[in-house]
Amino acid sequence: MTKLEIVNVLYEKLGFSKRECAHIVDMFFEVIKSTLSKGENVKLSGFGNFVVKDKKSRRGRNPQTGKEIEISQRRVVNFRLSQVLKDDINNKNKQ
Repeated sequence: MTKLEIVNVLYEKLGFSKRECAHIVDMFFEVIKSTLSKGENVKLSGFGNFVVKDKKSRRGRNPQTGKEIEISQRRVVNFRLSQVLKDDINNKNKQ
């Protein structure tokens, strides 16, 4: 599902204009992005958690050349499904 498809679903279900729905979706993602960029986690009950983790620098290897390189430290975002969503996904696959 794309962002545009989310906007269209909101448009159909809420009855707001497409412009208003697009603004709502953009603001929702902006709040999540700004929270994660501060290093804070985002928990959406019944959906899951976006968790920011710090990775240390490490030695790596370029797979094309085989040359060793230094991979710098960085932050990554992991997503963990909530048990509710996990159950929903697994139950729908069984039907």
